[in-house]
Amino acid sequence: MMAFIKEPLLIFILFGCMQQAVQLKKPVKCPSTCSCSKESVICVGSSWIPRTVPSDISSLSLVNGTFSEIKDRMFSHLPSLQLLLLNSNSFTVIRDDAFAGLFHLEYLFIEGNKLETTSRHSFRGLRDLTHLSLANNHIKTLPRDIFSDLDSLINLDLRGNRFECDCKAKWLFSWLKMTNSTVSDVLCVGPSEYQWKKLNELTSFNSDCITTDFVVHQILPHQSVSVDTFQYKDDVFVAIAQPSMENCMVLEWDHIEMNFRSYDNITGQSIVGCKAILIDDQVFMVVAQLFGGSHIYKYDESWAKFTKFQDIEVLRISKPNDIELFQIEGEIFFVIADSSKAGLTTVYKWNGKGFYTHQSLHEWFRDTDAEFIEMDEKPHLVLSSRSQVPLILQWNKSTQKFIPYSDIPNMEDVLAVKSFKMKDGLYISLTRFIGDSKIMKWNSKQFVEIQALPSRGAMALQPFAFRDRYYLALGSDYTFSQIYQWDSEKKTFEKFKEIYIQAPRSFTAVSTDRRDFVFASSFKGNTQIFEHVIVDLSL
Repeated sequence: MMAFIKEPLLIFILFGCMQQAVQLKKPVKCPSTCSCSKESVICVGSSWIPRTVPSDISSLSLVNGTFSEIKDRMFSHLPSLQLLLLNSNSFTVIRDDAFAGLFHLEYLFIEGNKLETTSRHSFRGLRDLTHLSLANNHIKTLPRDIFSDLDSLINLDLRGNRFECDCKAKWLFSWLKMTNSTVSDVLCVGPSEYQWKKLNELTSFNSDCITTDFVVHQILPHQSVSVDTFQYKDDVFVAIAQPSMENCMVLEWDHIEMNFRSYDNITGQSIVGCKAILIDDQVFMVVAQLFGGSHIYKYDESWAKFTKFQDIEVLRISKPNDIELFQIEGEIFFVIADSSKAGLTTVYKWNGKGFYTHQSLHEWFRDTDAEFIEMDEKPHLVLSSRSQVPLILQWNKSTQKFIPYSDIPNMEDVLAVKSFKMKDGLYISLTRFIGDSKIMKWNSKQFVEIQALPSRGAMALQPFAFRDRYYLALGSDYTFSQIYQWDSEKKTFEKFKEIYIQAPRSFTAVSTDRRDFVFASSFKGNTQIFEHVIVDLSL
């Protein structure tokens, strides 16, 4: 490689010597702040770029200028420039295409200015540039691929800048390993693991530059209290319970429009839950209602809609609050948690022709939620209630019924229990409207608390996961809702994003076409669909 040029002014002196040997044939119009020769212009303290100079000069130097930025095509009236020196000026920004039109420029020195920001395409079009110096500025980061147009670059000087060697410098680290140009030391002042090290000399760059975000994808102008999702014949569907609209709205993912579109509506009276059950090639929909009894619908392909299939005893289920679907030894069950004083939380079983009562679990407890959990490879149900601590029931193989197993002590007023698995075990989240909600872990004997989350006004605490990233969505009636993300080092959920949902009642993860969404139902506002997106911080 060519030896690195440390003193660009030497080149300028050579140009000056050549120009002194040339006798000017006619006077040159020269601005008052500049000195001019036939091939060179030097300006000191200018507030603008000189324009009343011959267009065929080959060298321009601007020193101690007071202009604030280098705008696009600022030098395009000087197409013959081979050397441009911008030293000790006050500009802070170089815009895109700042040097457009300088097709013959070989030397560009931008040194000792107050430069902080360079646009990604600042040097676009400089394909003949061989020497570039950005030394002794205030540069902390450079936009990705800023040097991509510099095909002829031999020397690059970045000394005297204080680079933040975070994710935004990852591309520069890779480029330094690949380029054939001679590059000065790139000094890192942060983050702490790279402080005062030279980016050129690092053997690896281990910063995790991939993060995620939740962005609004679609807004449904409807209130809702619960959302369920299912797949049928390679299509993804969503069933939304809308008590104010008195229907269960079924949406289908549109692979062309990339949106969720209306597919069918099941009408009823104050619908609070819609749960799809797939058996062989049949789709059933359990529709829980506060009035008029609850019903089961079946999808009729000839009509392309759901039609009533079966009624659920109105005397047994009077105030449904949750529907939970599960299988035990190949048998299909669902349970409806009843929150009325005289209600009976009831398990139903598919017998090949319909769903019939299998077991009434207990009465007088005002159950608000039922959660099926496999604990130590044994089926269990956890029932939460407004009148007692969560009760754990275990499946008895001999009687084919659930029997009392234990409870979760000191956890009164739990509205819902949701289970989830991570790499190191089984967890549950417990939602509480007053007091802290809890995250607990199963230790083969009992659930033990690992974290408490402030949750006054919370009606929903929902765990979900996308691509090995684990989240909790905590909805609140009193303030913004929070999405937490699991920190594998701290072993806790940390605040990740704040979203606003009016009176949130559920958060449901839905995946389709390699895209991931979260449906946030709202009892008093619009149902919102957030997309889980991957964000590369190095871009």
